[in-house]
Amino acid sequence: MKIENYHSGTFIQQYQYKSFMPTPVNEEWVWEDPIINTLLESATRALGELNAFSLIVPDIDLFIHMHVLKEASQSSRIEGTQTHMDEAVMDLSQIDPEKRDDWQEVQNYVEAMNNALIELKTLPLSVRLLKNTHSILMQGVRGEHKSPGEFRTSQNWIGGSNLSNAVFIPPHHNDVPDLMSDLEKFWHNDSIHVPDLIKIAISHYQFETVHPFLDGNGRIGRLLITLYLISRRLLNKPSLYLSDFLEQHRGSYYDALTRVRSSNDLGHWIKFFLTAVIETAEKGKQTFQAILALRNELESKMVTLGRRAENARALLLSLYRKPVVSVNDVAGLLSLTHRSANGLVAQFVELGILEEITGYQRNRMFVFRKYLGLFG
Repeated sequence: MKIENYHSGTFIQQYQYKSFMPTPVNEEWVWEDPIINTLLESATRALGELNAFSLIVPDIDLFIHMHVLKEASQSSRIEGTQTHMDEAVMDLSQIDPEKRDDWQEVQNYVEAMNNALIELKTLPLSVRLLKNTHSILMQGVRGEHKSPGEFRTSQNWIGGSNLSNAVFIPPHHNDVPDLMSDLEKFWHNDSIHVPDLIKIAISHYQFETVHPFLDGNGRIGRLLITLYLISRRLLNKPSLYLSDFLEQHRGSYYDALTRVRSSNDLGHWIKFFLTAVIETAEKGKQTFQAILALRNELESKMVTLGRRAENARALLLSLYRKPVVSVNDVAGLLSLTHRSANGLVAQFVELGILEEITGYQRNRMFVFRKYLGLFG
């Protein structure tokens, strides 16, 4: 299929509305647009450079956890939740009651991603894996009554309050299994020769158009991007997350998807997607460089702490994973008395590593602000 000749699908009359039946995607894809070639080359190079950091940064999983949290926060924000990074790293008990539902959605995203990465070690990227991931994403939150882990068995829609005023109506639910089967075959079809970044660009568009679940399609569709890159070994660790870029360019993101359906302009979507990969990978590289610089700076401060240096290094490693703590957290983490933990935290405050954020005399919380800001 030549991208320039692509026909996105057909509107089919249902009872009192028309749903959109997308064209299957499991076939060879070629194109004439030279801009796609240039962007593809740049995106592939940027992705490789980003992946190199995951191979050289010590204790990389500590920092990957923060990348996953940021992705969870930003992907959920696109869907309307209001949890920010400083809240995402806190425990439930520290979150205002009215914000706990949003906080839980972010935590579910993190759990869903981590579980999917474990499953990828023994399962191929598949419909089954996506259903498992969706089940975790929806547990105990606002979408828990919308068939978690199962494809929809009723018509859904995007935008508007009902089918009569919807902005877009995905395919009829009876067509979802065949369309998702076609998409799964596309991921694993070794008889076609399509670059992986083009494959996942087309796959993300197709997934969002099929909208196979009653809820959570946006988050699963964006999570799919990272899972595909991991499964194809373009990334060793889940270090590329497009949701920050897509949230910042939300209007352009939705417009590019809509433009495929309304004008058959798949090339425009692919160019938008590749640009997102380039800019996100570049930003990811800058973040890793800043992490290394900060780590070197703080390591020089650790040597000034004398007999507390060993505990200080252990606390610092913990802060890279969870950059908000209380004195009680530190005492439990390092098996210290409350007095010793309080003294260590006080030294971290004096060194400018931690900053008190509650203003209380008791139950004080401290944030590793300089580090957290790298993921802002």
